[in-house]
Amino acid sequence: MHAKYLTLLAENKLEERVIALEELLRSCTVCPKDCGNDRLKDEIAACYSGRLPIVSSYTAHFGEEPCLSGTKGAGNIFFGNCNLRCVYCQNYQISQTHKEQKKNEITHERLAEMMLELQDRGCHNIGFVSPTHFAPQMARAILIAAQKGLRLPIVYNTNAYDSVEVLRLLDGIVDIYLPDLKYADSDAGFQYSKIRNYKEHARAAIQEMHRQMGDTLVFGGDGLLKRGLMIRLLVLPNGIADIESNLRWIRDELSPKTAISLMAQYYATNKAATDDRYILLSRRVSEVEWFEAVSLLEDLGIEEGFMQEYESASHYYRPDFNDAEKPFRDIRDFQQETI
Repeated sequence: MHAKYLTLLAENKLEERVIALEELLRSCTVCPKDCGNDRLKDEIAACYSGRLPIVSSYTAHFGEEPCLSGTKGAGNIFFGNCNLRCVYCQNYQISQTHKEQKKNEITHERLAEMMLELQDRGCHNIGFVSPTHFAPQMARAILIAAQKGLRLPIVYNTNAYDSVEVLRLLDGIVDIYLPDLKYADSDAGFQYSKIRNYKEHARAAIQEMHRQMGDTLVFGGDGLLKRGLMIRLLVLPNGIADIESNLRWIRDELSPKTAISLMAQYYATNKAATDDRYILLSRRVSEVEWFEAVSLLEDLGIEEGFMQEYESASHYYRPDFNDAEKPFRDIRDFQQETI
């Protein structure tokens, strides 16, 4: 099964999509913040980003779900900056340091080269991490890379605070959606990610992803995921993520067959580790909290997906982007179980 963007390329429709996406940068509506800045003229938006993409790291990554990491790794490309400001962000070294990230600004052509390098290394897919604010730039680089021989599936690894209009334009460009559904309550979104109306926008975005992909995960003969939607749910301490409400919404509004990835990797970092205003996030998830979340999968009839191992998860996903080439040195020990 070939990557979907190759069909658009063959039909001479891929560039049309790219141009439509780039037009959204003119008065930026690339994410629900709707800043209105002209990023084509390099006006800096609320995400601290302008016309060109910012890439903080690109590497073969072994910490994704097994069907993505495989044996040779997911070819992850980590964009700098972010449209959220999560106080517990594990990638805060690159997501919340916009002045330092300016030096990582690159051309679309260089981004395309990175994809081709990862393909040459044997990576199983190209995974864009925090792509929302750079979706048009991502699409332009995919076009360039596809014209030069890129064939791998595209993974859109997002915080889910995405524009439905942008997602519709990405239909047929993205092969795998991997959204984090962070909260079931927008007050929590504002308190801990500094964003209003998170729940409403994230759920609308995921509904659009589901419209495109449906419930079926499509695997290749190698057992690796080639197409589909998998929703990540990170369990936070003290019930802040409200996993039950989000699982009920997924079951009732999407389908009990929609794939879930339940994650235990939370640990207190960034402001959650130092600021008393976020004391409820100042510890890892307890064993009781984790297994309560796990039990909900069966209780609510969730049928498909993965869950992390509790004991190891919070110890192994601790990136250090000071080492841009290998920010996840110990991630190979990380495992996930099938639901």
